[in-house]
Amino acid sequence: MPESHNTEYKLTWRDEYLKWICGFANANGGKLYVGVDDSGRVAGIDNPNKLLEDLPNKFRDILGVYAEVNLLEDKDKHYLEIIIPRFDVPISVRGKYYVRTGSTLQELKGPALNEFILKRTGKTWDDIPEQRASINDMDKSSIKQFLKDARIVKRINVEDNIDIPDLLEKLRLLEDGRLKRAAIILFGKDPGKFYPNIAVKIGKFGNTDADLKFHEVIEGNIIQLKDRIGEMLNAKFFIHPIDFMGMQRVELDEYPVAAVREMIFNALVHRNYMGAPTQIRLYDNNFGIWNDGSLPEGISEEDLKKVHRSKPRNPLIADTCFKAGYIDSWGRGTIKIIEACKDAGLPEPVLIEEQGGFLSKIFKDRFTKEQLKKAGLNDRQIKAVLYVKENDTITNSEYQKINGTSDRTALRDLESLIKHNIFIKQGEKKGTNYKLKFGG
Repeated sequence: MPESHNTEYKLTWRDEYLKWICGFANANGGKLYVGVDDSGRVAGIDNPNKLLEDLPNKFRDILGVYAEVNLLEDKDKHYLEIIIPRFDVPISVRGKYYVRTGSTLQELKGPALNEFILKRTGKTWDDIPEQRASINDMDKSSIKQFLKDARIVKRINVEDNIDIPDLLEKLRLLEDGRLKRAAIILFGKDPGKFYPNIAVKIGKFGNTDADLKFHEVIEGNIIQLKDRIGEMLNAKFFIHPIDFMGMQRVELDEYPVAAVREMIFNALVHRNYMGAPTQIRLYDNNFGIWNDGSLPEGISEEDLKKVHRSKPRNPLIADTCFKAGYIDSWGRGTIKIIEACKDAGLPEPVLIEEQGGFLSKIFKDRFTKEQLKKAGLNDRQIKAVLYVKENDTITNSEYQKINGTSDRTALRDLESLIKHNIFIKQGEKKGTNYKLKFGG
């Protein structure tokens, strides 16, 4: 049996493998087998009884954990099975913390370590009181805007003249009279004074990441950023301004507002506020937002394409934004992005973990009749591209059928579409077909 996310094989025992015990304990538990090779074949060990006695003591004295150690036998070869449960408290090896992620072991450092320890102690980053802040650090106009938005969606019942402390108490943003971090991120006059990387960077790029045309840096709390980002994109970055208050499709050659809006709010609500600034990048054919902070534990990139549980990194921030109608609470943000692109006839968006954070990217429709004609495609090729937009793929025989052409002409046209960076070829022989290379 091959290794998996909760199984690890080692031919012999070395004390450095205490890191793996630690990693399992800090994740969802797992099993480590000693005397087994990477393919799952039992090779055996020479000193099973000594390890059976020594290892539990090492786990107790160095890690402070209990793990079950079993002596097993296969064809006269002895090997050990170590069963590590999940621990609710953070486990370290000589002051260093590790966690099993997928089939790899990662050392936790910096913000990732802080976030992990907070989770294990039942806290989240946004739930911690900020000792340096007071009610005077709240922006009244931002709170007024929040109340205006909240009344429209009717997700919170508050009086028109409610005092700021009472509102913050109702939103669970106060603890013993102290502002929580979430309050500053949501309503602070100057959040950057407390958390310097709260800014959002917007850049317009040419053909490569090195070709930065111009950029802007936007600061403020979430209530302010949600409007300032849209205003800046419309004023300087989008070819055609879009109505962020509406949900209609935008003009051709740009992006669906519903997708852009969800991408912005996902980044603002779910980012790691102790990490790098959020980055918005615009290229000639795509629009992307990267925010620090990977996906929640137990949610994969594939899960984002279907209904999934909502596991916000910053639950207080998320709850307040939900009450104002900025987001929903059902884990549908990524699905809305996908659906908006599909409804607009655009390629499927990219929703992936990248460089310790999360990247969402949507593409323009490069494949309208007008654009394809400008690219020099003939009528047969244009018909094929539109066919693939509707049916996902096309084969050589389908190309011949819709165009009434020969096998040789179809093959030549399809090869030309690959050279134009429009189609990619997949499969072999009779299974060969062609699909659009979105974002190419």
